[in-house]
Amino acid sequence: MELVYKGKTKDIYKLEDGNYIFKFKDDVTGEDGVFDPGGNTVVSKVEGMGKSNLRVTKFFFDKLKELGIPTHYIDADLDNNTMTVMPAKLFGKGVEVILRYRAVGSFIRRYGAYAKEGQHLDGYVEVTLKDDKRKDPLITEDGLVMLNIMTRDEYKTIKELTKRIAQVVKDELERKGMELYDIKFEFGRIGEDNHIGLIDEISGGNMRVYKNGEYVEPLELERLMFGD
Repeated sequence: MELVYKGKTKDIYKLEDGNYIFKFKDDVTGEDGVFDPGGNTVVSKVEGMGKSNLRVTKFFFDKLKELGIPTHYIDADLDNNTMTVMPAKLFGKGVEVILRYRAVGSFIRRYGAYAKEGQHLDGYVEVTLKDDKRKDPLITEDGLVMLNIMTRDEYKTIKELTKRIAQVVKDELERKGMELYDIKFEFGRIGEDNHIGLIDEISGGNMRVYKNGEYVEPLELERLMFGD
């Protein structure tokens, strides 16, 4: 395997058949030493985090496959902390799509003059550019189109998929007595027809989840989901 990218929470290898392997690591991201799924720096290493994130990711990608929702997922190997995926073309240098059901984190930091901590939001969708140097700036639909990052039709598709996938995650968590506050996704163009699909992962490291008003750590999220 050829190492093509060394990331904050996983490394990416290219296989001879053109597909890729994601190797999940135990690192977690945050800001100022505090966990934040949208953080740009690694704040700590938590033993078992990689396997936990992969286990949750596998569960949700298998669920999306059952529902016919397009992703880059092929299969996962929990023993080796790896996931095999199809190649995907990024939008620009990569964008992140955040769906918010509650006002927390960076949303409150930006809009605290208008919103209250924990306030209900009606599936608010926002897009940021993956750019550590510029702290992942927010960008509007018009900006994405004018900078040739994606078309309006692609933006519409991504927004629709974001809402649909987030609802799947939200429903599964509610079955286990948990509430999804927000979640971060990435999308790409997949296959020869360049259809849009979910890429990257769906794990405790990419979402904020609460139970009885208390934040659920990613490892605890896995335990509650699978009854370990």
